[in-house]
Amino acid sequence: MSEEILIRREGRAGRITLNRPKALNALTWPMVTAIEEALDAWADDGEVALVLIDGAGERAFCAGGDIAELYRTGRAGDYDYGRRFWRDEYRMNAKLFHFPKPVVTFLHGFVMGGGVGVGCHGSHRIVCESSVVAMPECGIGLVPDVGGSLILARAPGRLGEYLGTTGTRMGPADAIHAGFADHFVPAADWEGLKAELCASGDARAVAAAAKAPGESALAARQRLVDRHFGGETLGDILRSLRIPTPGEPENTAFCEETLKVMARNSPLSMACTVQIIHRLRGPGATIERALDLEYRFTARAMEKGDFLEGIRAAIIDKDRNPRWRHTLDTLKDYEVTRMLMPLPREEKKTTS
Repeated sequence: MSEEILIRREGRAGRITLNRPKALNALTWPMVTAIEEALDAWADDGEVALVLIDGAGERAFCAGGDIAELYRTGRAGDYDYGRRFWRDEYRMNAKLFHFPKPVVTFLHGFVMGGGVGVGCHGSHRIVCESSVVAMPECGIGLVPDVGGSLILARAPGRLGEYLGTTGTRMGPADAIHAGFADHFVPAADWEGLKAELCASGDARAVAAAAKAPGESALAARQRLVDRHFGGETLGDILRSLRIPTPGEPENTAFCEETLKVMARNSPLSMACTVQIIHRLRGPGATIERALDLEYRFTARAMEKGDFLEGIRAAIIDKDRNPRWRHTLDTLKDYEVTRMLMPLPREEKKTTS
């Protein structure tokens, strides 16, 4: 087995450790495959009472996917490589979501993008003092994916639209408030908790170890977020943020800061993010529906979206000056519809 992921049994626990600390445990295709194989093996294994997932190193649980190969193949015109990777990753995400035993994840440091797909679909999601959770995909020409759109749709009020379009980073209390985590356990207590979980196989130990997470800055912003992100489209949100509000300095500061962030992100990605979240809001939404909508976008992201340009600007050339296909004020509704239309049948399956 590759050393980039460590999979083993410890006592009553099946353990998965993401082991690329120098790369912030960024998720590769072999890691995706290894996680899925482990889940398949442990689902009916009577000796495995729970699954425990963590990340090596001090900086990150998992800061996203390893996108260098996606960029290389996409630039060469091979769009199928990315589609196959995303299909496999999304299928693994769905299996984590539906896993029949407790899945306990220890989310330290950066938890972003693909890291959310591995870490935030479990039954017991633990954060600590260093946790920084975000879905920053709109900054590289994608949409919040790996099932993250479903978490966003279930977030309180209009936090989903806000977090999805801005990529705002959440601390531990914020992540719990928004539904990306369940429990705060101080990092100093983690090794003891892991040992107890492995020995007993009883996930109730997590709640017993949990402490109060402190105040959520995101919760304090809820009123302003709901005020401006309640529109039906990205255009509605932008118009609300641009309305002058004399005598309301807190609101003015929020609007200016938010518009500045959104001006850096892909307009097409943000508009599609809003649409996906709206389609998932309600009791009938499922992880399969979320992954299907996300895949409609990601399958087209290289050829018809901003993904390759976003990666160029952020990772390859690092000039932080992406040349998006659209501006905030020229994007048309039909272009959003085109990215989210059903795919041909042979491209569609993502979770089976």
